Order: sequence, then C-alpha cells, then structure tokens
Amino acid sequence: MAEKITPPGGEERIQAMSDRENAPYPRGDGKVKLVTTDWLADHLYDEDLTVLDTQPNVHDYIQEHIPGAVYLNEGVLRVPERGFPTAFSPRACIQESFQRVGLKAGSPVVVYTGKGAFSGQGDGLAQMMMAYSLAKYGHDTVYILDGGIDTWKSENRELSQEYPAIDPSGFTGELRSDYAIGYDEFVQIKDDDNVVVLDARPMKFYAGKGPWRLAGHIPGAISLPWRSLMDDGNPALFKPNAELDAILEDHGIDRSMTVICTCGTGREATNEFVLFKWLYLYPRVRLYEGSFTEWSIRRENPVVEGPEPGGRRARPAPAQ
Repeated sequence: MAEKITPPGGEERIQAMSDRENAPYPRGDGKVKLVTTDWLADHLYDEDLTVLDTQPNVHDYIQEHIPGAVYLNEGVLRVPERGFPTAFSPRACIQESFQRVGLKAGSPVVVYTGKGAFSGQGDGLAQMMMAYSLAKYGHDTVYILDGGIDTWKSENRELSQEYPAIDPSGFTGELRSDYAIGYDEFVQIKDDDNVVVLDARPMKFYAGKGPWRLAGHIPGAISLPWRSLMDDGNPALFKPNAELDAILEDHGIDRSMTVICTCGTGREATNEFVLFKWLYLYPRVRLYEGSFTEWSIRRENPVVEGPEPGGRRARPAPAQ
C-alpha cells in the first residue's frame, strides 16, 4: 500500500480547508481568513461589515473603490522609533487609526488592495500588512479579499467614488504579543534545531546586494520569496492550494517547527505569516518585525551571500 502523504498543514488543515471557494477560508476560529469576490458581493451591505481599502495612493481610492469601503493607508502602521525607520506603530497610534475608520473588534472587516488605477503602483502586500496588524492589535474577524480589487474589477463588479459616512468607534487595541519576535529572543532561538527562519525577499536581495549596508542574508535563513506564493498576474491572489503545498514541501518547512518569518523591513514577511499561521494552521509562527534592516545595522552580526542558507561571510559596507 502506498504511503499516505499529508500536506504541509497536517490533518488539522485537511479538516479545515475543503475548498477555497467556500469562504471564509479556512473554516475554524482563526483570526484571519480569505474571502472571495462572490462572498464579498453577497455580504457587501451587511450592517456590521467594514471594508478597508488599502490601495497604495489615496488618489487610487478617490478614483475608484469597492462601494462602502473606507480608506486606510498602510503607512499608519509604522513610525520611526529612536531613529529606526521601520518600527511598527505603538498600540495608541494604531488604536486611534482603527477608531477613525469605525472598526469594532468583534465585527468582521474585509481588507483589500490592488494596483492603483491612478498611481499605477501597488505590489499586493498592503492587505497582508493590514490584516497582520489588525489581528496583532486585537481584531478578531479579519477577512482578506483574495485577489483584491483587481479581481473584483476583472469581473466587472460595481465600483464607487462615494465616501461612506463613518462614525468613530470605541475600538480598544489589545496587543497579541506572541505574534512578533524581538531581536533578543530571535538571536537566542534562531539556530535551535526546532526553528526554521524564512527570508521573504526576492532572491537577488537574499543572495546579494540590496539597499542595506550589508549584502546577503541572516545565516541559516531559507529563501522563500513571497512573490513565489502568489499568482503570476496578480500579487494579491494566492496561488492554488496544490501549488502552495508543493512549494512548502519543496522547502521542507515542517509544521512541527517554529517558523520565523523575516524579510527586509517586516513587510513582505507578513504575507508568509498570514500563510503559515492562518491558512496552513501552523501552530508556532512568529514575525521578526525588525528583519534584515535591524539585523544588518548591528556590526557584530554575521551575514552570508549566495543562494543557499550558508555561504561566505559578507564584509560590512561603509554607510552611505
């Protein structure tokens, strides 16, 4: 008898997944799920539903958005901290922003983004950043529109230029501290046998020089470019489940391990945090928010170049 092969999410995921068209997906009590355009069209005018437009430029929202959506740019999610440029915003800042768009922790919120019709910008990551931050700061029912506004538009669905009347809410942010991992803890556990560190940046940055002072990557980190997980033509649309299963199996990312998601600034890694924690139901997933930007500014930290987790040690480059 042939050996039974269990997909990377394990039996728990098999029980939860069924079909991605059966939204919200996957079933279960996860804080973040995917929904389809059909689901959103059916629920768009639900009284308790909030829809957040996170398109890259406010002019994109002004020109066109899904009816009833309120604009919230992902820029509110990060502010400098003691000069460090990519720190996630403190709870008080996030709470004020979420209150202004009328969010309620117990009522569902749909987030979407897309390639802006006005700006021509947009890499699809804004909805992942927003979904991660919503859940991290206490929201309980976050839905990501799989495919974003671009899929919505490709189906000739209704668009609007009206702005909804929003009453501020009493949203109270409650930090879920087990999502992010800080520098000190990261250094302490990253080389443990039961830990796998992923780098979501493009391979050219993982292997070589990007905008950082040092080239390469954190020693031991496995390259898993976030874009490889998404549809070739739409970076806001996950690839089919079978293709995602194959990618994860090829990378040997076992669900028994603690998965630490990293990238350049903590933004790209939110894509993989969402995938592993809420779509694949891995039990131990963390996000190193400081990522390579924080790692590389500490001169005592080694880095390696090349396409493999190991490699030759890079020399510190002088600050420009």
